[in-house]
This record gives sequence, structure tokens and C-alpha cells, in this order.
Amino acid sequence: MALLNKRRLAVFMLGSLFLNTSNSKAQKIDTISTLSVTAYIDAYYAHYTDSVEPGNFQKFPDASPRNNAPSLNIASLAMQYNSDKVRAAFVLNYGDIATAVFPHPYNNILEAHVGFKVYSKLWIDAGFFRPHFGTEYILPVENIATSVAVATVYEPSYESGIKFNFDPTSKLEINLFLLNGYNVYVNNKDQLAFGAGITYQLGAHGNIGYTNYIGPPNNKPAANLRIDQNIFYNYQIKKIRIQVGVDYCTQQNSDIATQSKTAGLYSALATIKYQWTKKFGIYCRGELFQDPDGFMSGVITDVAGNKTGYKLWGATAGIEIKPTPESYVRLENRYIQMDKDQLIFINDGYVQNARYEVMVNAGVTFDLLKNIRTNKNE
Repeated sequence: MALLNKRRLAVFMLGSLFLNTSNSKAQKIDTISTLSVTAYIDAYYAHYTDSVEPGNFQKFPDASPRNNAPSLNIASLAMQYNSDKVRAAFVLNYGDIATAVFPHPYNNILEAHVGFKVYSKLWIDAGFFRPHFGTEYILPVENIATSVAVATVYEPSYESGIKFNFDPTSKLEINLFLLNGYNVYVNNKDQLAFGAGITYQLGAHGNIGYTNYIGPPNNKPAANLRIDQNIFYNYQIKKIRIQVGVDYCTQQNSDIATQSKTAGLYSALATIKYQWTKKFGIYCRGELFQDPDGFMSGVITDVAGNKTGYKLWGATAGIEIKPTPESYVRLENRYIQMDKDQLIFINDGYVQNARYEVMVNAGVTFDLLKNIRTNKNE
């Protein structure tokens, strides 16, 4: 009953927002509104030392998930509308990332949401969002490296619900979320979740922030409450760019042995990039992922006969060439090392606990429309 009341309250709040905004807009027309349309394409070729059936994606699929087959990571078209009191975004995406990461039948929608200013610096948005949680982003163009850390694979890649956005100063951004669940667009269990994201700008050089998710995981009862927390740090000075993130997650009644105790997971990543020249840079990343109870990664039986979740570390190194400011070509090498008894990879018929991967990516973004004025109050 409490969950139904929460849902009814959310619907009432959103309905009231729409009515109040409509009345406000009838009294005063926005002075300026703009429309931007941007396209993005990323193509790749990758090789993995892990055998999968032809046409299948590799383990930990995200960017460049196919083996020995030139393919398309993403072709996207992003439309963004902004005005004094109304804003909206709609992003279509097609390719292997859309197929491997996003759920059918919504896998071609990267985001679709509309928002209204309700008071001074307070906005309320509703719809499908990019994830607020975590250190890395989804798309190669948004990250230093093309691949993402294993921890990022298990973090939300998409979410839906209502966002409350408040920027009290030019340096501080606060976002609160009422969500349909963990990594879902549609909620089928009448169980709402909550999230928060706080980012503080460190001048012109970077930012530091905290994000969280509080609620039940997908297809689990409320007794399996999940609390996922993340701290991230981004900083750039001269030619050096640094990104660091740490996650700690707990889930009630989820330990392997009894299913009655709280299980824990922790992960970390650190990425550094050196921009040698305007067109050439090098980067590397270290990562750690420890899910001993398997509540996030899933439970397996290792070669010693023990039930366990994934425990691993990884290292990535790459070079990036930028023919233009809007384009890039990357050559990247990555190594993932599982626990010694977790032989989850198959190479030429032999089971192994490690995987090498090499990928070449080429991407470009370009504006079709940029801040075109669509309305002006004379």
C-alpha cells in the first residue's frame, strides 16, 4: 500500500507541474528558445582472446562487443530544445551498443525527456534518461577510453522516472531522482527507487561528485534493498587529464551462504590521459571489481567447486589521434584478469581466467543545427 501511495503521489506531483507550467506560460511567453541537432557515429574492429558463437557479443558487452568483425558501435541523432521555462531532449541510437546494452523494445532510444522550470533555479524533468550513477559514461566519445570498466557494465546504463534539478550556484549541481528501478525503463513491480547526484565544479579544471541509488534490484522483492554509492573525481591541468571513481554497493538478504545477510561489492577505476599534441594523446586505465557474493555479476561455480561472484582486475592502454576537434581514431589494448579459479574465458578450446582484447575505433560528431532560435518575444 505504501508503494502505491508513493506512485500516486509522484503522478499527482507531475500532473500539478504540467498544469502550473501551462498557466505560467499562458501569462508570459519565453523570450528565446533554441533547437540543436547533433549526429554521432562510431565504427570499430575488435579482437578478443575469448571464443563465443558467431554473431554473439563478448562477455561484459558495451563498446566494441563483436569479435573479428568490422561493425558499428553507434549511429545517433540527438535533438535538444531549450527555452526559459521548457526544455526537452530526444536521442535516437542504432548499432551494437544499442543492441547489447539497451532493452527491447526501447533499445533505439538513448534518452527522451521533457522538463519545466517551476521556480527560479528548480527544474523538474520526466522521461527516459541517461544514467546519473557512476564515473564513466556509456558512449566512447564521452570517455577517455573506448571500452568501459567492468564496474560500469554492471552500473545502470539507462533509467526512467522524474528528476528534480537544482543548481543553487554556478559551481554546485544537485539532482534527485524518483526512478522506476535499477537499469529499467518500465517498472512492472510497483516498486519505486530513489537516486541522487551532486557535482561540485573545481574551477575550470574539473569536478568532484557523489551519486547513489537506493531501491530494490530488478525482479527482486523489497527485502533485497540495494544501496549503491559512487564517488568520482575529474581533473585536467595543462596536458594531463585524470579520472578516478570508487563504488561501494550493499544488498540485503543476498549473501551466497544463507541469503539472509547483507552482501557487499566494491570497485574502483583510475584513468589518466596525456595530450602530447593537439592531435595526439596517450592514455591508460586501471580497474578493480570485487563481487564475492555475485549479487550484481551473478553466481558461478569456480574450478575449486566454490560458489562465487566475479573478482577481477584489469588494465587498459591506448593512443588517440584527432584529425579534427570533432573526430578521433583510437587504438586500444586491454587485459582482464579474473580470480585464479574463475576460468570463464575460452581460447582455442582451453578455459582461462584472463582475456586480451584489441580494438580500433573511429568516431565523429557533427552539428546539423546549432542553437537555432525558434521563438522570440517582440
